[in-house]
Amino acid sequence: MPPRSPSRPSRPRPDDVPGLPARRAALRLLDAVLRRGEPLELALHGAAQGLPREDRALTHAIAAEVLRHLPDLDALIDGATRQTLPDDAKARMVLRIALAQALRMDTPPHAAIATALPLVDGGPRKLVHGVFGTVTRSEPTLPEPPTLPQPVVTRWTEQWGAEMPQAAARAYGVRPPVDVSLRDANETAKWTDALGGASFAPGHVRLPANPAEGGVAIPDLPGFAEGAWWVQDIAASCAARLLGDGAGRSALDLCAAPGGKTMQLAAAGWRVTAVDQSKKRLERLSDNLARTGLNAQTVTADLRQWSPPAPVGAILLDAPCSATGIYRRHPDVLHRIGPRQIAELAELQAQLLARAADWLAPGGRMVYATCSLEQAEGEEQIARFLAARPDFALLPIESGELPQGMTATAPGWLRTLPDMLAEQGGADGFFIARLARQ
Repeated sequence: MPPRSPSRPSRPRPDDVPGLPARRAALRLLDAVLRRGEPLELALHGAAQGLPREDRALTHAIAAEVLRHLPDLDALIDGATRQTLPDDAKARMVLRIALAQALRMDTPPHAAIATALPLVDGGPRKLVHGVFGTVTRSEPTLPEPPTLPQPVVTRWTEQWGAEMPQAAARAYGVRPPVDVSLRDANETAKWTDALGGASFAPGHVRLPANPAEGGVAIPDLPGFAEGAWWVQDIAASCAARLLGDGAGRSALDLCAAPGGKTMQLAAAGWRVTAVDQSKKRLERLSDNLARTGLNAQTVTADLRQWSPPAPVGAILLDAPCSATGIYRRHPDVLHRIGPRQIAELAELQAQLLARAADWLAPGGRMVYATCSLEQAEGEEQIARFLAARPDFALLPIESGELPQGMTATAPGWLRTLPDMLAEQGGADGFFIARLARQ
């Protein structure tokens, strides 16, 4: 029998290309966000299913960089093509992924294009290769701060004036700081020193830099394991602050998960019932309560069907919203949230606000909060509520009740905009109003 001739090495399958599964998952993730309007964090689970932790992290990082720099990436792509590619064209999406890696993630251009080409077939592959080469040969840089999407700029300019989107863009280009809330406000000096940070209010510490930049995981920092603190943006922490000391009285925390405000209320002495319709998110809240040694009753329920057994003296409604106020951490909101979604969420907020109002005992206080930069979800919402409910009145916020550098607006509610605490690293965008029932 003649000797068998050596077999030719088989061509690698597309998924054999190192790093390709994460890029393929990033393509699915961006499609879920930009075409179907799914939140980035929720869509990640399906898009990266089956991938190891490192590839899931890479998938998220690529998608987040594309979303953060989307208008600027598209400007580079459009400048290198004779005919504008449709927004939903796979070639455009793959080019965004490749260029984001090459220009923002220190990926060598040859590696970025090698993991991009297998994502497209046929003619578009040649187009992707040519456009990528044209762009990278010019050694471009993406502008800092990143350019905000024009529909967002137009919407915010109409509501706040031209300076606000400019401040928002500057804030977009800076990594958000990490704030923590303390279980015991009397230990503020202790933990400010231990964490090497700065405090703007009792029970608050801002870390000196984002721990991830130094390769330090949050759970490894002093005080975390023993439950001395939890991560919570300083703007978010203001809502629970405005209910003050609980002294054993009952309070409802509505739409409570993941539980930062619940823990604040429990630490302030309130007997808290935390209600949220997400069982999974309430499990996370329960884990946080266990770590900090704080107590609260948790209820899984839709507030449109649930009611408490009796009126209470305090309610905190952190209502579902567009989340445009946390765009620095979640750039997807700038691309998937528009007037239709804002209007739908404002209607839901009005329903929840009306229901919660009936659960407040006379003389009680209710705090309404949204992490939104849209007036329809804040100022306009409360104005309509007060017009419809003469038994409620705005309880103005005094400057001494807020962290350093924060001030209430003229009617007495708190609106945090991108220029607030700018020199100290900024704060999330929030609207917070405190109401009293007569």
